[in-house]
Amino acid sequence: METRVSLWLPLLLCSVLCLGTRGNPDYKDALAKSLMFFQGQRSGRLPTNQLLSWRSTSGLSDGALAHVDLTGGYYDAGDNVKFNFPMAYTTTVLSWSTLEYGKRMGAQLPNARAAIRWATDYLLKCVTATPGKLYVGVGDPNVDHKCWERPEDMDTVRSVYSVSPSNPGSDVAGETAAALAAASLVFRVADPKYSKLLLKTAKQVMQFAIQYRGSYSDSLGGAVCPFYCSYSGYKDELLWGAAWLYRATNDVYYANFLKSLGANDATDIFSWDNKLAGARVLLSRMALLNKDGSYDQFRQQAEDFMCRILPNSPSSSTQYTPGGLMFKLSESNLQYVTSITFLLTTYSKYMSSAKHTFNCGNMVITPGTLKYLAKKQVDYILGVNPLKMSYMVGYGTTFPRRIHHRGSSLPSLLSHPQAIGCQGGFQPFYYTSSPNPNILTGAIVGGPDQNDAFSDERTDYSHSEPATYINAAIVGPLAYLAATYSA
Repeated sequence: METRVSLWLPLLLCSVLCLGTRGNPDYKDALAKSLMFFQGQRSGRLPTNQLLSWRSTSGLSDGALAHVDLTGGYYDAGDNVKFNFPMAYTTTVLSWSTLEYGKRMGAQLPNARAAIRWATDYLLKCVTATPGKLYVGVGDPNVDHKCWERPEDMDTVRSVYSVSPSNPGSDVAGETAAALAAASLVFRVADPKYSKLLLKTAKQVMQFAIQYRGSYSDSLGGAVCPFYCSYSGYKDELLWGAAWLYRATNDVYYANFLKSLGANDATDIFSWDNKLAGARVLLSRMALLNKDGSYDQFRQQAEDFMCRILPNSPSSSTQYTPGGLMFKLSESNLQYVTSITFLLTTYSKYMSSAKHTFNCGNMVITPGTLKYLAKKQVDYILGVNPLKMSYMVGYGTTFPRRIHHRGSSLPSLLSHPQAIGCQGGFQPFYYTSSPNPNILTGAIVGGPDQNDAFSDERTDYSHSEPATYINAAIVGPLAYLAATYSA
């Protein structure tokens, strides 16, 4: 315990309310912590520079059931399963954040790259391990969720799941292609050889997504549903994947493909499942910054999305809590808040560069309109809310102490070397009202309900469980705010 406290002293010693300049939250501290969280989700052999010292090596036999090496990657949330669909989305968004805001990240840029690379090293294995197959997950979720044990003690079956030409998965393949293509841009200068490998593999898996159409939910059933079902279908991932391949290659093949898709459904959400809004904001860059009129439909669709989000817009379809937080869905609402906030800051960035405004009905929307709403959402997450509760673990003085997370809630191997079996963790550690022994620094939980209430109960996974994709999307806005409001 003493070791852990002294290790975190520099990051935990912010002022009482963790306020930075001019009464704003300390965005720089929050940015550092948002990236540190990913260390707590690592699967595989941990490196010597691992800072979250209560985590240890785990999952070293992953892939063995299929006679391949699928070690590495991230556990998606509070369990010990590797679901590639949300993991690839997490990687795409982290990469996009680094491309847009890397110059504002300062000392955190190497940590952002490390978080991306931990995922892409694993995703590369998943694409290349067996010709004609894309591995899309490790660990049986139905078995895993019946246990409350540390990843280091895992004794559940590490089932391996894949898609193939006869059992397609255009959604997970398209997202994997997006992740590898976006990451290839992150490493283009920092590691050109690795960047080329990422892009070559991205093209390969995108071709698979296009050629063999079908949803991975149909191919894999209970292995991915209801956990990470592709509810929105796969057309959004084909658009998203092609958009990233086009950005990475400038190959007109991808431009023609994405324009021919007809992925024109209106949307008011952006998530690991539905990528339409993200793809449209990404493609609107071509219309705004490159002045390419053939991408104007994507700009219009991106602006329609913004009009569905803004609280006073005549076409708004977004609910807000009394404290001002966007409220989309009752389960893990903050995932939608962070992902939409990322699109708000990024679209406002494009608008500023192009000196562009648009209208929602009679409302004129400026870059400042979007930035104001984005800042309000980030500030709420960091404690500017009715409960004065930071929803980022380890940030500020009042934050969730009983998060729904196996590794955080069970004693570490250092403090409790004896194995804790599948059922062994429930009574003493899951059902207790005691705080978690290990601080999962930087983790953002599911968040409060529609009335701004939050109970901080481990059993309430809808509100108390962190996830990689919640954190991935806030990295960009935090970098933007840290640079904008720095002393």
